[in-house]
Amino acid sequence: MEQLSSRRREILRRVVEEHVATGQPVGSKSLVERAGMDVSSSTVRSELAELESLGLLTHPHTSAGCVPTENGYRVYAEDLVDSIHERPETPTVDVAAVRNELEEALRSTTETLSQATRLLALVSAPALESASVRHVDVLQLQPRAVIVVVITSTGGVTKRVLELEQPVDPGLVDWARTYLEEQVIGLRLGSTTLRRRLEDPALPHRERSFLSRLRTAFVDAVASDGPQLYVGGAAGLLSEARGAELEACQHLLDVLERRAAVLELLSDALDPRRTVVRVGPEVDGGQLHDVSYVGATYGIASRSLGSVALLGPLRMDYDKAIRAVRTAAFELSRLVEDVYEDE
Repeated sequence: MEQLSSRRREILRRVVEEHVATGQPVGSKSLVERAGMDVSSSTVRSELAELESLGLLTHPHTSAGCVPTENGYRVYAEDLVDSIHERPETPTVDVAAVRNELEEALRSTTETLSQATRLLALVSAPALESASVRHVDVLQLQPRAVIVVVITSTGGVTKRVLELEQPVDPGLVDWARTYLEEQVIGLRLGSTTLRRRLEDPALPHRERSFLSRLRTAFVDAVASDGPQLYVGGAAGLLSEARGAELEACQHLLDVLERRAAVLELLSDALDPRRTVVRVGPEVDGGQLHDVSYVGATYGIASRSLGSVALLGPLRMDYDKAIRAVRTAAFELSRLVEDVYEDE
């Protein structure tokens, strides 16, 4: 809000942080004494009234103190996003110990995020079609049966046994193994380059026909029902919730049972250029209330590969959540640079 002076923004920040820390309404006396404001209580009361008129604070009916509204949390969180540097200065999420195993890194990141913030952590894995081919083998099992093994950069292994109409020339099997090792290693599973190598019109008809049968192994490697999703912190989220927050968190957990809805929530809320904060009705198209979302994407220079997010009640520690999400996304981006080839 452009009409907010620096002092009003500072008072709003202190109200939010005091309320997050205590769970209680915040009064002018508390701001002056405990939050260290260097102005009088009367001045703070006047500014609190102005913030309330702008819809950023409200009064619980039984208290003289103020609590932030959804708009108040939103303005506070957006100010944080703008003030925190894009590159994390002090990593709080360490995935270096598991850099060689992407799946373990994603699971570890989810657990670390939820434990550090006591919020619900969500990490989506890259789609398999973004993985590259690390190893291919073609072996003859019987005169009319061959097995194709495809190992991806993420550690996924696909084995496909093909039953053919006619006995296969062992020399053709050896040729296919050598050709695939030379032509497709390092290519992304979903890339047009891989498809062209498997359908190269310059190849003799016999070799091209055999490769077309082997292609099903690569198709199987990307056939899935969508990106894998890692979730952590449900128990911690409920244990930290108070009063009306408990109902909102339970509703959030109900949404988590619908995997497709969660993946849609992650993709719709993210901006590849910056960390995103969504508050209240902004989350899930207005379907979730009294819930906030902090998320960021990770990936390589040309595209995003997955996302990292935290979900929890409006009264969350936004500073910690934003920094944790930024750090996790940064560290995972460093990790996937070693795994995914930027074609």
